[in-house]
Amino acid sequence: MERVGALVIGAGVIGLAVARALALAGREVVVLERETAIGTGVSARNSEVIHAGLYYTPGSCKARWCVRGKALLYEYAAARGVAHRRCGKLIVATDSEQIAALQRLADRAAANGVPLEWLSAAVRQRAPALRAQAALWSPTTGIVDSHGLMQALRADLEAAGGSVALASVFDAAEPIGARGEGGWRVHGHTHRGEPFELAVDVLVNAAGLWACHVARAIAGPDPTRWPAPRYAKGSYFALSGRAPADCLVYPAPQDAWLGVHLTLDLAGQARFGPDLEWLAVDTPEAIDYAVDPGRADTFYAAIRRYWPGLPDGALQPAYSGVRPKIHGPDEPAPDFRLDGPAEHGWAGLVHLLGFESPGLTSALAIGEALAQRPDL
Repeated sequence: MERVGALVIGAGVIGLAVARALALAGREVVVLERETAIGTGVSARNSEVIHAGLYYTPGSCKARWCVRGKALLYEYAAARGVAHRRCGKLIVATDSEQIAALQRLADRAAANGVPLEWLSAAVRQRAPALRAQAALWSPTTGIVDSHGLMQALRADLEAAGGSVALASVFDAAEPIGARGEGGWRVHGHTHRGEPFELAVDVLVNAAGLWACHVARAIAGPDPTRWPAPRYAKGSYFALSGRAPADCLVYPAPQDAWLGVHLTLDLAGQARFGPDLEWLAVDTPEAIDYAVDPGRADTFYAAIRRYWPGLPDGALQPAYSGVRPKIHGPDEPAPDFRLDGPAEHGWAGLVHLLGFESPGLTSALAIGEALAQRPDL
């Protein structure tokens, strides 16, 4: 049975960033990916926004890794020629209640060390088409080519001696020796139905939408410690015509949902989204990614609160994405959950659960943090 130093399950942006970091730290690394290409899941269906770190509880993993990851990502994209743009973002308030929400956001951003600027009358100069009593300007928000980023991460991984095994499905794993001290025996199969086994020293579950299922398929830690998977779909609509601003535009935040916002791609095409639709499915295979054109009605209403000039018929269904939640719709959003040996007591095993937004922004910082853990 072949043995490798580290096996990462999932070739999304976080899995690739973790694998790259482990390889650069001197480990032999293989990434196991069930699909026939990298980054076809959560990483392929998002806003491609580089988040500043405004929204997350000070001191949380989301806050720390987002702020650190943002700095690393801008530096990495510039060095590796990954297309990106520091376009900035306006967070707008259309009434006094939303202005109070902006103040809370500004306080949180200050605690996270994120720069913001208050705008009042200057909002009209920055984006005359918007209706806003006040706004916050986030100069460090940006956008990035997520696929180009993943291609660069894969290239770095392979240059460091690592590899990506596509069309290779993880089935199960069990510890070798007491509490994984001898490593982990991993079972899987290829798309051709050929079974394989590997012995690994370090096993990292970065399976995104599949992460909770993978956690339960690994013998060792008490399976009841792993949360049930929940899935929240967000649909996007493309704007035909000119955008009302040359930056991103978000409404004042509502709880854990950031509202229907304006994002731009690197070609300047504007799109709005995502909305929030909790799915009654138990497995990623049951997800329907089709965008319901009827959802546009709620988009028009939400967008016109801050852009009243949105023309009728200007929104067309674009795409949807699904977030790997580990909580329900009536529960507070938890922090990123990284369970390693220090948390569950089993050597060489790491689970990354509930890694949704700002996972793209945080990816390099997550890889850095995992590679530096003293318990691996």
